[in-house]
Amino acid sequence: MRKEDETEDAFRQAVADVRPLPPQPPPPTTPRPSARARFRRLDDQQALRESLELAPGDWMIETGDELLFRRAGVTAALLNRLRRGEFAVEGEIDLHGLTASLARDALREFLHRAMGRRLHCVRVVHGKGLRSGPRGPVLKHAVNVWLRKVDAVVAFASAPRRDGGTGAVYVLLSER
Repeated sequence: MRKEDETEDAFRQAVADVRPLPPQPPPPTTPRPSARARFRRLDDQQALRESLELAPGDWMIETGDELLFRRAGVTAALLNRLRRGEFAVEGEIDLHGLTASLARDALREFLHRAMGRRLHCVRVVHGKGLRSGPRGPVLKHAVNVWLRKVDAVVAFASAPRRDGGTGAVYVLLSER
């Protein structure tokens, strides 16, 4: 007898008394949770926070200077409409009396909420900096720099005199 036959016979003898298990119902399946980006909101907030930081050379605006900014692809005609106040202002924040740090946080939160609500045009009142002394209009400078760093800001322009003049800006947000 061959060695393989002996092994096979030994196996058959070892399992001779074994009986198959009765059929079992399959285990219950629990629905898998839907996929979601757990850290996306935190990442978005961190990116916005970092984008609002000021660089040391960013403080070069005078009290009466008009603020104007538009991204590539935004027409001059659209910027002029914004300057004239032809867009409905859907939200506003007043930063008067805040330190630059508090104003940055308030502006970041305001823009985050505005983007979440899909607002198109908002007004940011920063003041003219008439009481800022020799350093000039601190919040005006800061707002000018911060808004340029926010990707969702398509354009901004100082408001007409009736809405704050050079102490406020209209901000046009992307429709993302």
